[in-house]
Amino acid sequence: IVPQLFGSQEFFSKEYVHPIDRDKDKEKIEQLKRVTSPFVLRRTKEQVAKDLPSKTESIIWCEMGGAQKRYYNEVKDNIKNSLFVSIKSEGLGKSKMNVLAGSQKLRQLCSSPVPIEDYEHQTEESIKIDTLIEELEGNLVHNKVIVFSQFLGALDKIGQQLKVKEIAYYLIDGSTPQIKRQEQINKFQDKENPVRVFLLSLKAGNSGFTLTEANYVFLIDPWWNRQVENQAIDRVYRIGQDKNVFAYRMICKDTIEEKIIQLQTKKLQLSEELISEDEGFVKNLNEEDIEFLFG
Repeated sequence: IVPQLFGSQEFFSKEYVHPIDRDKDKEKIEQLKRVTSPFVLRRTKEQVAKDLPSKTESIIWCEMGGAQKRYYNEVKDNIKNSLFVSIKSEGLGKSKMNVLAGSQKLRQLCSSPVPIEDYEHQTEESIKIDTLIEELEGNLVHNKVIVFSQFLGALDKIGQQLKVKEIAYYLIDGSTPQIKRQEQINKFQDKENPVRVFLLSLKAGNSGFTLTEANYVFLIDPWWNRQVENQAIDRVYRIGQDKNVFAYRMICKDTIEEKIIQLQTKKLQLSEELISEDEGFVKNLNEEDIEFLFG
């Protein structure tokens, strides 16, 4: 609607990104808020209701086993080498999509490894799925739980493990028809329904759903933009919720996921002001950030 709202990319970086990200310039943060606020339709929880139960957000740190770690490191080293050759020959700007693609591949290896041709240490082991199933069989056997992942392969593997363990579940991804989506939501919201696990793809299930019968949420893979993660958690933490909510981000230690969390914290002020997709966050990374991610 207003294509020149932020000026050119060069102007926006000079006027806002660098002062906010590098210098923590509070005046620029407030100025950006004033520019964007008329176009942001969002109510905070404080505005909606003051009597919601408590919400606790935590990280579950997952330590890869030897096979998964060897596979991850082999792929990471290959991506890093080709990526910096690309940056050197084509420049940082033209290599940003390669950064996104490389990070997606490594994040998938953390959640649900799949065989990739020409790699020596291939494995399908997943510490995250093992940890999740252990929680569902143990501490959460009497709770309703929502599980989010960006990767359909991870949801499929979790579903396979749930079938083996004879744990019933519902699943919504991008291919699920609208009628079937609503049917599953209605059944899950029925207090008498014994089905206690709902698997959701992050993009398909991060808005428009009310799932207040659950009070546990697992985010299998970290998202570049925290707003998307928060919207996912809010499928459970919204009006009608009468139980304390517990949300867990599952992060593999010593991987790109841990570094994404650190970069999110570093760039939190900027990412909170501009609601963006993965590409938007990646565009704000400099060469030092990229070296940190793949180091």
